[in-house]
Amino acid sequence: MRKLLLTILTISLIITTSWAQEKVEVAPSGFDKLRPEIPHGKLDTIAYTAKQLGTSRKALVYTPPGYTKKKKYPVLYLLHGIGGDEFEWLRNGQPHIILDNLYAEGKLEPMIVVLANGRAMKDDRPVGNVFDSVKVQAFAAFEKDLLENLIPFVEKTYAVDKDRKRRALAGLSMGGGQSLNFGLKNLDTFAWVGGFSSAPNTKMPAELFPNPAQDKGKLQLLWLSCGVEDNLMNITQRTHEYLEQHDVPHVYYLEPGGHDFNVWKNDLYMFSQLLFKPAKTTKNAK
Repeated sequence: MRKLLLTILTISLIITTSWAQEKVEVAPSGFDKLRPEIPHGKLDTIAYTAKQLGTSRKALVYTPPGYTKKKKYPVLYLLHGIGGDEFEWLRNGQPHIILDNLYAEGKLEPMIVVLANGRAMKDDRPVGNVFDSVKVQAFAAFEKDLLENLIPFVEKTYAVDKDRKRRALAGLSMGGGQSLNFGLKNLDTFAWVGGFSSAPNTKMPAELFPNPAQDKGKLQLLWLSCGVEDNLMNITQRTHEYLEQHDVPHVYYLEPGGHDFNVWKNDLYMFSQLLFKPAKTTKNAK
């Protein structure tokens, strides 16, 4: 039965959305492979002051091919999992390669991508017991660091469009929970929110989005995705069911795979193509 389900999903993935889309499948072969012949974006390391911690923290910033300070760009803040840091996506997900390839195919809106360290503590390295309660609490503390320190620094340093409709937040696993927790709580800051295989740090749906009728119109895109073999799928599913019950537009994307970067790279490939583009309003397309 599992093999049959995976075969069906591989051919045509389950999508529930309030935006019309072409048929969505998994990313094509080679989507994450370096293509030397195409233009490439640039990766920088930045250091910003975390005022609450009294220390300097680092992040990586990807600027797209042809980046120029003569125009203003939207920004995607992309978060890692509980055992990672600002390098986890780079080491395991090749986001710069995925995005470079999409730009070469004309499929992306030019954007800046910030790979942040979501563990807001003085020693923010992923060492020792990453499940220690102090380290877990540091992921919740990152909300303030993100809003008050990192975002202002990025907007001061790079050519950024500061409108909330030009700012996105997404992440994998622990970072997926952070993205839903922080993004839906701060809709005056983020209009595009994505949770990839969101972890148990994700708040319960009624706490996550307590005023759906009032707030759903503030979202440009709310994306929930998970691999069908992921033991944490119930977290994404319960959030989807709550949103569906309250008629909140969102994408619910189930895909082959478990809790790993094969899934998350595919998520980035799919999610990034929807960002900072006009939403189309066809209800519950599948």
